[in-house]
Amino acid sequence: MPQLRIVVLVKQVPDTANVTGDAMKEDGTVNRAALPAVFNPEDLNALEEALRLKVRHGARVTVVTMGPPAAVQVLRESLYRGADEVILLTDKAFAGADTLATSYALSLAVRKLGGCDLVLCGRQAIDGDTAQVGPQTAEKLGYPQITCVSRIDELVAPADVAHGAVTATRSIEGGFETLASSLPCLLTITGEANEPRPASVKLVMTYKGIAAEAMPDYDDTYLDPESDAAEVCMLGRDGKPVCRAKVVQWDHLALEADREALGLRGSPTRVKEIESVVLAQSEARMVEADEAGVAALVHELIEEHILG
Repeated sequence: MPQLRIVVLVKQVPDTANVTGDAMKEDGTVNRAALPAVFNPEDLNALEEALRLKVRHGARVTVVTMGPPAAVQVLRESLYRGADEVILLTDKAFAGADTLATSYALSLAVRKLGGCDLVLCGRQAIDGDTAQVGPQTAEKLGYPQITCVSRIDELVAPADVAHGAVTATRSIEGGFETLASSLPCLLTITGEANEPRPASVKLVMTYKGIAAEAMPDYDDTYLDPESDAAEVCMLGRDGKPVCRAKVVQWDHLALEADREALGLRGSPTRVKEIESVVLAQSEARMVEADEAGVAALVHELIEEHILG
């Protein structure tokens, strides 16, 4: 029976809980060096859904991220949680990509993998909040999509029906709706879908030597594009390296991508202006906790067009 293939798209993002005045560069791109990097929260929910399906259906889970070499950290964390295969798209050609250029590169990665049965990703990334990359990737792959998924109700593997099917419940304004789709399909997962599992101590020990030399911390020097994979190894009892997995590295040449559709060149959106907005309390007033006080407050808010 063919093994169910699941691809999870993840992103390493700046920690927006610690934003400073240096968070943006003058060209409108994020100054990632000024902010600590974290695993995008809803991408962790997507990974958790994939791992649950792996347990139920014996699926193979491949995690893909695009970014500088330092983004390998989210791949490490994916392996620690139970992913089977991790792929890093890293190339100067990818730098400065907006959602359109990012989804183009990610769709090419899925195609290079030979396609899959299910693509999972977070609803949106906390550094942009556009919620566009998932839907755009589905469009480029020609896959149907179900967005804002809060629960995967049923998955029928392709071996059981002609092409397989998935049923999922999604959050909408004022409630929920349940949709069914044939496979392959792309789902974007929300934070209410699950509670992501912590890293497995056993897997941390297995992958603790994950390409420490081959994948250095980001210093604006990208990896050799001729390199196809960095071994993820640990020392065995005999002192020799035992390879447990590979961090596969693909540049734009490996993806056979159109260079003009990548990075800043392939990004039609531009940041016109950056403005630091500081919310400060200008005044405070006490409102009497009675009907007259509340009525006066509501009347004033209506007059100032704060309430309609």
